[in-house]
Amino acid sequence: MTFLSLLAALLLEQVWPLRQGNLIHGWFDQLALVLESRCNGGQYRHGVIAWALAVAPLLAMTVAVSVALHQMSLFAGLAWNIAVLYLTMGFRQFSHAFRDIQLALQAGDLPAARDRLGEWRGESAAELNTGEIARVAIEQGLMASHRCVFGTLLWFLVLGPAGAMLYRTSTLLAERWGARNDPEFTEFGRFAGRVFTWLDWVPARLTAVSFAVAGDFEDAVYCWRTQATGWIPRSQGVVLATGAGALGVRLGDTLHQDGSLQFRPQLGTGVAAEVDHLQSAVGLIWRSLVLWMFLVLLVGVARALG
Repeated sequence: MTFLSLLAALLLEQVWPLRQGNLIHGWFDQLALVLESRCNGGQYRHGVIAWALAVAPLLAMTVAVSVALHQMSLFAGLAWNIAVLYLTMGFRQFSHAFRDIQLALQAGDLPAARDRLGEWRGESAAELNTGEIARVAIEQGLMASHRCVFGTLLWFLVLGPAGAMLYRTSTLLAERWGARNDPEFTEFGRFAGRVFTWLDWVPARLTAVSFAVAGDFEDAVYCWRTQATGWIPRSQGVVLATGAGALGVRLGDTLHQDGSLQFRPQLGTGVAAEVDHLQSAVGLIWRSLVLWMFLVLLVGVARALG
């Protein structure tokens, strides 16, 4: 039933994709904003309370509905699994932005590519040149595929619908609270960041392994071993370094940002990222997804056969 749930959710999203800023995710963003304004007193314990208030009720509801529907019938339980995966995986939520940037660069429309990338990453891209846009877009795509697809998928396999809900809500709260550098968020967002780091440790490394298997294995492993430690956070470095090695392109490195050069560690050992490598990144992500689906099917068949 796990394989069927995953397959149905992916097919459903291809037909009716949830875009960024959809009603469900918008509601959770508003909840996070309300809890932030009500609970943020600048202390670590306030962040713990806010995180629990945001996540615990959703997890309780997910578990209760899951148990009730699975007891009702196999098909009701399957439908619930599909619904939760559809709302939490979000493959098309990032692929739309990636595709828009790719088309803009292929058409030579640099301003449009900058605007779309800036909207996607939540940071101005007005100073980036074509190569930098291609590089950052690949980085964004690799990380989005990990967080929106592979990480959620792994926790669904471990804990069912509650696992997918836990990982996805933790990701969103880490991005909203844990990744901010404002002084008032130093302590408040620390717990959200820590929880996501714990939850993401294994998924990040399994995503990296799948990138290595689906791409240039030798270079991917080499980049993982030698370059991932230089990137902060470390789990993100593992995914990006391995993805760069698997694609045979250079990621990371300096960017024109805020009127100066932003220095970042170099990832990968191949050629400089160009527009054509965007399609290569899409292929790597799809091959990795097929690999995960094949393994899930294999495990399901083995269990069925006893």
